Amino acid sequence: MSEMANTDPEGIDAVRMTWNVWPRTKVEASACVIPLAVAIAPIRSHPDIPTLPYTPLRCKSCVAVLNAFSRVDFTAKIWICPFCYHRNHFPPHYAMISETNLPCELYPQYTTVQYSLQPSPDPNNTPVPQLPPVFVFVLDTCMIEEELDFVKSAIKQALGLLPEHALVGFVSYGTQAHVHELGFSDISKVYVFRGDKEISKEQVLEQLGLGAAGRRPATGYPKGLQNGYPNAGINRFLLPASDCEFTLNAVLDELQTDQWPVQPGNRVSRCTGVALSVATGLLGACTPGTGARIIALVGGPCTEGPGTIISKDLSEPVRSHKDLDKDAAPYFKKAVGFYDGLAKQLVNQGHVLDLFASALDQVGVAEMKVAVERSGGLVVLSESFGHSVFKGSFRRMFKDGDQSLGLCFNGLLEIHCSKDIKIQGVIGPCTSMEKKGVTVSDTIIGEGNTTAWKMCGLDKSTCLSVIFDISSTEHSDAPGAANSQLYLQFLTSYQDSNGKSMLRVTTVTRRWMDSAVSTEELVQGFDQETAAVVMARITSLKMEMEEGFDATRWLDRNLIRLCSKFGEYRKDDPSSFTLNSSFSLFPQFMFNLRRSQFVQVFNNSPDETAYFRMLLNRENITNAAVMIQPSLISYSFNSLPQPALLDVASIAADRILLLDAYFSIVIFHGMTIAQWRNMGYQNQPEHQAFAQLLQAPHVDAQMIVQERFPVPRLVVCDQHGSQPRHQGLILVFLEQARFLLAKLNPSATYSNSIDMAAGSDVIFTDDVSLQIFFEHLQKLAVQS
Repeated sequence: MSEMANTDPEGIDAVRMTWNVWPRTKVEASACVIPLAVAIAPIRSHPDIPTLPYTPLRCKSCVAVLNAFSRVDFTAKIWICPFCYHRNHFPPHYAMISETNLPCELYPQYTTVQYSLQPSPDPNNTPVPQLPPVFVFVLDTCMIEEELDFVKSAIKQALGLLPEHALVGFVSYGTQAHVHELGFSDISKVYVFRGDKEISKEQVLEQLGLGAAGRRPATGYPKGLQNGYPNAGINRFLLPASDCEFTLNAVLDELQTDQWPVQPGNRVSRCTGVALSVATGLLGACTPGTGARIIALVGGPCTEGPGTIISKDLSEPVRSHKDLDKDAAPYFKKAVGFYDGLAKQLVNQGHVLDLFASALDQVGVAEMKVAVERSGGLVVLSESFGHSVFKGSFRRMFKDGDQSLGLCFNGLLEIHCSKDIKIQGVIGPCTSMEKKGVTVSDTIIGEGNTTAWKMCGLDKSTCLSVIFDISSTEHSDAPGAANSQLYLQFLTSYQDSNGKSMLRVTTVTRRWMDSAVSTEELVQGFDQETAAVVMARITSLKMEMEEGFDATRWLDRNLIRLCSKFGEYRKDDPSSFTLNSSFSLFPQFMFNLRRSQFVQVFNNSPDETAYFRMLLNRENITNAAVMIQPSLISYSFNSLPQPALLDVASIAADRILLLDAYFSIVIFHGMTIAQWRNMGYQNQPEHQAFAQLLQAPHVDAQMIVQERFPVPRLVVCDQHGSQPRHQGLILVFLEQARFLLAKLNPSATYSNSIDMAAGSDVIFTDDVSLQIFFEHLQKLAVQS
């Protein structure tokens, strides 16, 4: 376990904090500049987490769960809750407890345990069957034949990978939405919904003949629940994967692109909003508590009915960031309002919306973001359904084994915390349950005003940022040992992929400290990576929520305050400024964050920005840190592969660079390496070492591609592009080299490239370099 802890910063608890020692008062906390935040991956797998086959013991007062930090009186058979100090009696089945006979949850190393919960039987003592997961594919047919063939083949492949007992449904749409009845394999039967007007859940159920089936009978259990499947009515539309594979394959084979005529100069009629409403309504007829996902495969913008993002007139361009800033996007607010309503319906039903968008132009990810994020759905954005980004990601969603995403359903996160700690909110794929409590802060960040959050969909890498606040304005008088520790408990209940109910309990402790007396301990407990990711998430949120918010200025101001507080220097003497090693990487993270796609939206569409931010908000800290500050590895004859500075000076003629920017992976060949490769030296027996050097970055890139979701775009390019016979290709190579150059620190630009090493490169930009950024930071941090 200790070996794993050394390589794994999240450990058994999958918890990382911005500060690992907490200041005592509100004033001291605000002086720390970086908020008190915890990043938690609620169901990340770890070999050392025990699964207990019984129900947890809860505190009678605050309902926190018995944990390794509870004080136990073995003689009186009493345990004291570390959160509210309430004394609880152990129930009779804990009678054998003693210092040498502890239940698993009291072992000090098991700060995270998992309970396998047995569903309670109905009043007649009939055991409740485990409900199979449901997958409804919603397919856009308004695309060219080649694209439709790509996506049909992907769905067929997915059907083969689904668990046999999983229920499958299918909706296709173009100008109208079609619900396909899979119950009759002899004749294909389709229910058609108009695409130009909003439709309620009741209307959907009525039209599909499921009106009464959606209502629960008085017993509290749905009528006709057989073999764990919902009532017979819905079995016309949702069938086990093993039963409907043949029928659905036949439906897909017959499916053609939307045949509705399109006027010249017009966009096709596409009713994405209605199709998603219909799929959500259909799932509303399922048994409550069924884990279900709507998998939307969208190939263009919605132009018809609710959720429209653009008119049919082709001369009107799709909204840009500038249009959104000027309030010149006439459809935007109405579409967001529609998807906000859809999000509420999905959360209410406990169902997930996953979005796979593949098109050269925008499809409306920015508008759909609210429904995908609040329901905990996955999102993948690519240029084509034939692109490796879509194909690889789609396959990974259904894969089993080590590569599995570990998709789970119906998650609920509850947080308990020590006195004086308040919860401001959560940033990530979840929805506030509006459950009030004494630990709810008046300040709201993200999904707040609650102590419980719904996560309809979650997986192994889902990671939420919880922002805390200190309520006390003065130091507590009681100096006792118990009072020097603070406690946080995260309870995550969810259904695993087999439909089994689980509860994961993670309880962590940290020390309170008086930062007014000494800041040394506080400094040692600072986590730079977590702090950078939390600041990036808060910045992205503010850019969306606050009008006219200047992100760069806000980040700069906070960084200057942090360096003034924790740096060592003589007043007004920049040359005397030094930063403790616990903070030394943080300014560099902020420099890269200012230049990243999360803050600089100029080069990206609103869809791309929404996509990047959704992934930033849901990925674990290590992955999110790579999105902000990419990693660079250098390969050369002189040394083993080694990390290189994210700087233009790392480019050399005799080197290969591998850049991991999370969304894309770039293999960049230096000029000499590219020339040798073009001459075919790697094919000659005497140049085996060169062949291995060329191969090494590709092997490492493939390892990254295999374990990442969404699958990153792989770009292979050469320094200064290439000189192929067709001059048009030069642009392609130069364009691809931009993927690397845009991420590097421009220490050499057209204005200062004097001292560059031979074979290095310059970047044509007016951006300041990291060195100049540091100089300005030092000057401003030491000012009186």
